[in-house]
Amino acid sequence: MKFSIERSTLLKTLGHVQSVVERRNTIPILSNVKVEGAEGQLSLCATDMDLEVVETISTDIAVAGATTVPAHTLYEIVRKLPDGADVMLDGDGDAEKLYVRSGRSRFSLPCRPASDFPVMAGGELPHTFRLASGELRGLVDRTRFAISMEETRYYLNGIYLHAAERSGVRVLRAVATDGHRLASVEVPLPNGADGIPGVILPRKTVAELRKLIDESADDVTVAMSGTMIRFSCGSAVLTSKLIDGTYPDYLRVIPTGNDKQLDVNCRLFTDAVDRVSVISSEKSRAVKLSVANGSLILSAHSPEYGNATEEIEVHYEGPPLEIGFNSRYLLDITQQIEGESARFVIADAGSPTILQEVGDASATYVLMPMRV
Repeated sequence: MKFSIERSTLLKTLGHVQSVVERRNTIPILSNVKVEGAEGQLSLCATDMDLEVVETISTDIAVAGATTVPAHTLYEIVRKLPDGADVMLDGDGDAEKLYVRSGRSRFSLPCRPASDFPVMAGGELPHTFRLASGELRGLVDRTRFAISMEETRYYLNGIYLHAAERSGVRVLRAVATDGHRLASVEVPLPNGADGIPGVILPRKTVAELRKLIDESADDVTVAMSGTMIRFSCGSAVLTSKLIDGTYPDYLRVIPTGNDKQLDVNCRLFTDAVDRVSVISSEKSRAVKLSVANGSLILSAHSPEYGNATEEIEVHYEGPPLEIGFNSRYLLDITQQIEGESARFVIADAGSPTILQEVGDASATYVLMPMRV
């Protein structure tokens, strides 16, 4: 195998695939990226056996062939080469070495045969639909902060993607929760998605998918079954196993009887929470909201750091109310709101609170209060 390619093109593609590779592997070949060149196409593939990313780019292939090479090592070499450099990769006949040349730099990397590289079992993916990259980006960005990190409740370690209905309209909805907060975001249901099963995208898959769609304006083709999902975006294809578990009935968590409504300027509120939370203790991160007569006072207290208060004008009609929240959780939610105003729908100081953007019903957030 022998080919030459511009450094930035190779670096971008390697960046997409090498992040799939775990730093520590009990199976040596899983530390490698498969490099294959033929007929003007260079294909790079990496997998951890649960997730696979393949990306194809066009380049001149002098000699066709395939091999596997340490993924992180090759990425670091290319990353540290100067901008604008041409990189030549040349594999010898016995496939035990891959030579990397650029300018006066020379590297020799150990290889393993491409025939030993594992192939993920695909199976039939009967459901296929297309989704605008901006819509998929929104579903991911506005929910992934709420994915649980608690491994014992493994079924919460991802985003629940499913077809649903709101006010008689069919939607594609993404949900994530860690038990303290819940994020539910939806877009109009794409053609072909009506019969899809509800699936749980693993946390790592969500992170790698987000990288792939970050630089693309192309529509994303989604193919799925009950156990596998595949995202095709431009020249990259991500295939992943799904979390084998039953997602809890999240609709029971969203309260329906909250009767107090508080509207705040989202930017002013977010900045105030950020400032006041400097005083809150590292463990609780508690911030108290005291609202009455069109005024909201945010306050925090800790024995180590002292006290802080800040007052902002709000729109609120109801009896005086005090309620506490984890400031980090509050900021995670308010930072997803793009509009000017955020709305809190509250029952009392001990019940779940709903947060939404005023005028946008496509995203609903639920946050558990805390004692302050």
